[in-house]
Amino acid sequence: MQGKFITFEGIDGAGKSTHIGSVKAFIEAQGKTVVSSREPGGTALGEKLRDLLLHETMDLETEALLMFASRREHIARVIAPNLAQGHWVLSDRFTDASFAYQSGGRGLDRAKMEALEAWVHPHLQPDLTLLFDVPLEVARERLDATRTLDKFEREQADFFARCRAEYLRRAEQFPERIVIIDSSQTIAAIQAQLQPVLEKLL
Repeated sequence: MQGKFITFEGIDGAGKSTHIGSVKAFIEAQGKTVVSSREPGGTALGEKLRDLLLHETMDLETEALLMFASRREHIARVIAPNLAQGHWVLSDRFTDASFAYQSGGRGLDRAKMEALEAWVHPHLQPDLTLLFDVPLEVARERLDATRTLDKFEREQADFFARCRAEYLRRAEQFPERIVIIDSSQTIAAIQAQLQPVLEKLL
């Protein structure tokens, strides 16, 4: 029996990573085996690429290609094998993030992103994408209160506005897959939004 693939998306500071643990626990309580991972990263090679992607200055197309190289390894080593075993896979970011950041934020031609998507995972899409959406000023306050910021997190407000707009465009394009979660609320209120969505998938 094929497992389910859930991705967590949102601009930096939207709070998505906060809820991966509780979603994992909820699904495990239903008797499922759950693997949680992240992008870029998720594999030994992917983590090396993550360090480069988050901290090194590079050409825009190099950045996009490395993101998808990391993703291909992630699919081959983690996502596909676990789904084939009937496990559920949770990923902190997937291809929607590349559309949001490299295309929306950085301005890379969307057609190039679509070509990479078709090459790297032509037959794989998430069963559910949870898009944690939050006003830009709230996201920035959260980032400023946390840790040392990576190169994406240090971007200006207009960059994140473009990223958010592309996320919302994707949600409109794929409403059967992407569910928008109002992430400006309390953790308890957000979890209350998540539960019926997860129950429907279960």
